[in-house]
Amino acid sequence: MKHISRPFVKICCISSLEEAELAIAAGASALGLVSSMPSGPGIIDDQTIALIAAAVPPPIATFLLTSRQNADAIIEQHLNCRTTTIQLVDEVAVVELVKLRQRLPGIKLVQVIHVSKEEAVAEALSIVPFVDALLLDSGNPELPIKELGGTGRTHDWELSRRIRLGASIPVFLAGGLGIANVGDAISRVNPFGLDLCSGVRTNGKLDKTKLQEFMAAVARSPYLA
Repeated sequence: MKHISRPFVKICCISSLEEAELAIAAGASALGLVSSMPSGPGIIDDQTIALIAAAVPPPIATFLLTSRQNADAIIEQHLNCRTTTIQLVDEVAVVELVKLRQRLPGIKLVQVIHVSKEEAVAEALSIVPFVDALLLDSGNPELPIKELGGTGRTHDWELSRRIRLGASIPVFLAGGLGIANVGDAISRVNPFGLDLCSGVRTNGKLDKTKLQEFMAAVARSPYLA
């Protein structure tokens, strides 16, 4: 096994310019901006997303988290928010992904896969040709009120590892990550990136100390291919 560079870190549920600045200062490579969702933390309106996205300097990436499933609706939202990346938190049909790719050629597409059962592996790998990255999370879109992220739960990392090994595009790992388990997550899954929200918050607010401790834990972790 060979040692490679530490993973890209995305801090999600950013709700203000102050939180954006705090995450960037701690070393985040990307910020997640959560638009209207059926449930979950960190939801802000599209105007606030646009304000934060416009203020974030390159090369920091900005992710619009959208629960919309129709390409035209997603494009309309993106044109208001103007992030560098669109994170699709619910299932989006291939025909809609193709339309997004054609009409937003400079925007990265990240498809969330909720890893709740064995079928998630085949689902994830079938999407690879149509998106720029996969993000493996612990939601449950089959509930009456969909869970599409921000659950604070881990999932079966062995399934996530299988997806990462089979995918030819970057894979992010999300769901219940924090200071105590990030080293294990890195060694078991070896993801391109890590995505977290509640693990670096106290009473819903981004916590500078937890951010710094998380980044230090990532830096200490053996990151092996």
